[in-house]
Amino acid sequence: MDKRRMIDRWEDDNKSFLKLSVKQRIMPTIYGGIIGDLLGVPVEFRKRDSYCIKDVTGFGTYNQPPGTWSDDTSLTMCLIENLIEEGPKTDLMDKFVQYKRDGYWTPYGKMFDIGRTTDEAITRYEHGMTVEECGGRDEYENGNGAIMRIAPLVFVLYNEFNFMKKVEFIKSFTKLTHAHPRSIVGSIIFIEFLFRLYHNNTPQEALNVIKRLFDKNFDESHNYQQELNCYARLFDNEFFELDKVEINSDGYVVHTLEAAIWCLGNSTNFVEAVLKAVNLGDDTDTIAAITGNMAGMYYKMKEIPSEWLDKIARKRDIDKLVNNFYHYCADKAVLEEYGSN
Repeated sequence: MDKRRMIDRWEDDNKSFLKLSVKQRIMPTIYGGIIGDLLGVPVEFRKRDSYCIKDVTGFGTYNQPPGTWSDDTSLTMCLIENLIEEGPKTDLMDKFVQYKRDGYWTPYGKMFDIGRTTDEAITRYEHGMTVEECGGRDEYENGNGAIMRIAPLVFVLYNEFNFMKKVEFIKSFTKLTHAHPRSIVGSIIFIEFLFRLYHNNTPQEALNVIKRLFDKNFDESHNYQQELNCYARLFDNEFFELDKVEINSDGYVVHTLEAAIWCLGNSTNFVEAVLKAVNLGDDTDTIAAITGNMAGMYYKMKEIPSEWLDKIARKRDIDKLVNNFYHYCADKAVLEEYGSN
């Protein structure tokens, strides 16, 4: 009897440790993305070297108060709700519709920003297209509007090492708005990169693994392998040595991933990474949000300034949802590992 109780205590300790480990990854990754977003909102579309952001500011491009986040965070919160609810993709698209029409999951009850491809996908869905059909499929519809919202997927995939299963899961969420294979490949790279950071790879190690996974699972004729060529600079061993002038910071999915990963690889802490991203110019909120996801995962919560966190708009609501997501993912992790909570 005593021995059994000791085994139970060990298992309880292991479960607690696993839950803590999940929390230590989820919190900085999600909050890191929000911080990057709100830092970038006031200077979106401004040209590089025409300003220098060092702290949370406000107004600017959209005339919004300090701490205001954009559609990057709004649609991420919609996804988190959908994952917790384990709802169908139609429920998620319904949330996107509510965001567009009614300001659902906006800082102040009114939408002020939405990407063109995402907007058009939502409109097609409103007009009766299915979730399988509504995403943009043309080459010019390869903006960063999918990768900006999908970071939470890594936490329901963290223990999935079957690459092809991950690919299909990531694809199913990406194509809701961005169905071109280049965008899908970008999403796979992004989530797999976060996945590798979760498992303690360096940025360079993560990129090396991603390239090997594509080469192993897709032959040269596969459209994903062909689209991977668009991201070739990422897999060059000298990528992190590129000068800033060689890094584009517009809304094209390829450039966004290059910029965010370059900022992470050329930083020594969270603050440096996200400020570097914001100060690249142009699509500042999304590039900084994605950099914030990566830098949060990599540098952890202690690196995110508390005074920046305190300035997040609707922080109580954000805190509640992110905490619920942590409990959902932690319980899922324990159930997968031990068969019970």
